[in-house]
Amino acid sequence: MQKQIQEIIQQSIRTKDKILANPEILQRLEDVVELITAAFRKGNRLYFCGNGGSAADAQHLAAEFSGRFYKNRRALPAEALHCNTSYLTAVANDYSFDVIYARLVEGIMESGDVLLGFSTSGNSPNILLAFEAARKSGIHTIGFTGSSGGKLKDLSDFLFNVPADDTPRIQESHIMLGHIICQLVEEKYFA
Repeated sequence: MQKQIQEIIQQSIRTKDKILANPEILQRLEDVVELITAAFRKGNRLYFCGNGGSAADAQHLAAEFSGRFYKNRRALPAEALHCNTSYLTAVANDYSFDVIYARLVEGIMESGDVLLGFSTSGNSPNILLAFEAARKSGIHTIGFTGSSGGKLKDLSDFLFNVPADDTPRIQESHIMLGHIICQLVEEKYFA
């Protein structure tokens, strides 16, 4: 079993090594840090969405911004869109689960806000519809996917398509990338 454990850890390391060696991803991280910092400075907000484990990652990262990462500082305007269970169950029941995020994008987000969506396949219908709604409203979009980017690739202003096809390895890298963004935005905004 130890060999299996070591191989799982090595797979995670190999995925992160591929990210580290990719100058486009590193530049994209810089660009996204600039985008989010500028949005906060203009009074805009950051929203997150995802499904399953990706919803947990969305909620985790929203809390890093609205709570704290390293610095004791004021809260930043960030939240995960799926935290209101009454809303989710009503809209999923009355309309469709596919529109749960798109309706919130239309209802509470404004031009200049930033939407960060997680979909390991890049093909989650509710994330795709949210990004389509965001595009119509002048909202910046950041997609977090696996290697292909799926359909989310064409709807993302910035895409972090982790070079892996295994969901756990993708999600491990998503949280790493998200932590990097949190740390650098916090440092830049509160410099």
